[in-house]
Amino acid sequence: MDLIMGFRFGVFFFAGGAIPNPIDIRFKKVSGLSAEVTTMDQAEGGQNLYTQKLPTGVSFGNLVLERGMMVGSPLNIEFNTTMSLFKFSPCNVLVTLLSENNVPLSAWLFTKAYPVKWSTSDLDAENKSLVIDTMELAYSRMQIMRV
Repeated sequence: MDLIMGFRFGVFFFAGGAIPNPIDIRFKKVSGLSAEVTTMDQAEGGQNLYTQKLPTGVSFGNLVLERGMMVGSPLNIEFNTTMSLFKFSPCNVLVTLLSENNVPLSAWLFTKAYPVKWSTSDLDAENKSLVIDTMELAYSRMQIMRV
């Protein structure tokens, strides 16, 4: 079995719940693909050496997307609306890992995602580098799909 490389992927935003945004699919980096079971400690009567760890739920980190700065992107408009007008339009986001033949290998579906942070890299007259936008999304649930 071959090892899976993580450099071919697409990010698909489903505006209005069904139609993917065809412009905002290319990103330099995606991070935050994680879920964790949260627990609470429960002392057991008469037991002083340890406590029971009981599951209480699942928590998710934010989905973080990085790409070169774009002008006229629907995603930029959505982030700007959230950050300047405090208006939220949650949508589903699908991150798809692709093989070298662009065949989907795995995917992560983020439901009810909305912007929570937007930052732009430093502007530096002494350094010739791309301007990178970093976009961070919170969401209700992550569903992992292995193909």
